Amino acid sequence: MKRRTVVCAALLLAWTMMSDAALSVNATYSGTITSDTIKEMEQQISDAKKEKNSLQDNVSDLKQIKKELEQQKSNLKSYVTKLDQSVSEMEQNIANLKTQIVNKEAAIVRTEAELVEAEETAAQQYDSMKKRIRIMYESDLSASIWKIFAESDSFGSFLKLADYINSIYEYDQKMLEEYQLNCEYIALCKEQLELEKEILDTQKKSVEEEQAQVEALIDAKNKQITSYESDISNKEQAIKEYEAEIAEQNEIIAQLEKAVEEEKEKIKQQNTYDGGAFAFPLATYTRVSDDYGYRIHPILGVKQFHNGVDFAAPKGTAIYAAYDGTVIASAYSSTMGNYVMIDHGGGLYTIYMHASKLLTSRGDTVSKGDTIAEVGSTGRSTGNHLHFSVRLNGSYVSPWNYISN
Repeated sequence: MKRRTVVCAALLLAWTMMSDAALSVNATYSGTITSDTIKEMEQQISDAKKEKNSLQDNVSDLKQIKKELEQQKSNLKSYVTKLDQSVSEMEQNIANLKTQIVNKEAAIVRTEAELVEAEETAAQQYDSMKKRIRIMYESDLSASIWKIFAESDSFGSFLKLADYINSIYEYDQKMLEEYQLNCEYIALCKEQLELEKEILDTQKKSVEEEQAQVEALIDAKNKQITSYESDISNKEQAIKEYEAEIAEQNEIIAQLEKAVEEEKEKIKQQNTYDGGAFAFPLATYTRVSDDYGYRIHPILGVKQFHNGVDFAAPKGTAIYAAYDGTVIASAYSSTMGNYVMIDHGGGLYTIYMHASKLLTSRGDTVSKGDTIAEVGSTGRSTGNHLHFSVRLNGSYVSPWNYISN
């Protein structure tokens, strides 16, 4: 009986130490790796592979775009409109890719954290199993168990001990299976991490390619306009087209003004400009590339009235609302490109042309200094700049009468 008590005590000690090790592992690991966890990770890897394979399809086909543009070259107006549309779509693609890059970088951080956690858990599980094996070896449990079987004084005590030993065996099997699953999960985490890093690199490369293609298209547009206007055989036609486009531009603006005044008349509410100084319409600018007033057109070589001030500035520079008012147009035309027109009351309007991006909508109320667009070169433009115009009671006036530096 004394021997049996000693052996049972050894078994209980082994079981206690083994249970303590298991509790230690579970206390540091937030989730248990199961076959479902493995399947979920495998599905994520499969999705990542599909994402990687489809990435290149998201980059614009510059050859196809150029082929479509070639069909428009006989008509400069339609060519400019089509090219600006293509550039706008490509820039949206760039924005989407940049969002994907941010999301992928966050996914990599999560996967790296999961990998570290899984590796720590595997190390603890391995250490726990080593302790279990050492306890069994030092206690010579296998020999003691057979001795207890031989000395059992009843079939009941034999079954009780058999159940106890079976529990220990099942626990060992469970611990081994969890360790093996965790090792498999670690391998999958590493595979997914490598895939995600490859996808991130591809996305960054796609952004670079797309940006280069946008710049190539804009450069092609600038050369096309300059070439068309410089060609002596085209010059007379180019002058007529230019004058017609300016007339069209003025007609669009005049119609907008008329619509606003009619609407105000209906509701009997006429806002009045209070005489305050305008804010400068750009966050930063390099120089005045073309001033207000009559000048000799740099390419056409004819005297033309320039109805605003051109401020040269890098693409993406913030364009500000010069004064408080209501946006009556935020749209696109082949001459003005992306443009914004603001009603300040009292028959005073400001127009901001050739933007790369519009950041306000028709009907918006804006305050002096609000960002309404970004500098670009859309429409009939051969370089990044803001064309800023001011109209009073249906006629263009010098912006310098209102701007305060």
